[in-house]
Amino acid sequence: MNSIYQFIIKPIGERYKNKINIEGKELLVNTSISNHKFINREAEVISIPLNYKGNIIKGDKVIVHHNLFRRYYYVKGKSVNSSKYFKDELYFAIPSQIYLYNKNNEWCTHENFCFVKPIIKNSKFKKEKLQKHKGILKFGNNTLEALQITPGDVVGFKPNREFEFIINNELLYCMESNDIVIKYEHETNQEEYNPSWAKSC
Repeated sequence: MNSIYQFIIKPIGERYKNKINIEGKELLVNTSISNHKFINREAEVISIPLNYKGNIIKGDKVIVHHNLFRRYYYVKGKSVNSSKYFKDELYFAIPSQIYLYNKNNEWCTHENFCFVKPIIKNSKFKKEKLQKHKGILKFGNNTLEALQITPGDVVGFKPNREFEFIINNELLYCMESNDIVIKYEHETNQEEYNPSWAKSC
């Protein structure tokens, strides 16, 4: 069973991640199907597209776009599956809806995606806790490596690119290579930001 242009995937676990663990107790943090932040983004690859030439293979664990497993309210108030639903908890995903894949217990970026870790402001007198449009590159790609931008570098990125993911219990922003606009050559010892709730997911 292979699609010509799309992956066939299934969620790992439930399609929503509405619970966190705090000091050994399970807490329900969301009851709405509309809130995209609580949609599961981990999936297993069931089959790859017939025309796919990349590194992902059947059985790989992948991180995908949040709308794939999402349910929506239809015009008359009835909840329905996304347009990517296939059958029996299987879903379609085009290559650009897959951001990471796991090989030998290591995450690798797919296509032109990268992930950036937010960092804390040094000043104690600012209301905002995080530095705007600035972070530490966690997962890069070949395009960034060609520009000598590698994981660990402090980078600047375009506004409104804070697309949040929890990877290895860390809060990261997913974006594309062309969203990275600058590498800060001499900035080191930046304090990473990771909220406590990220470690509970």
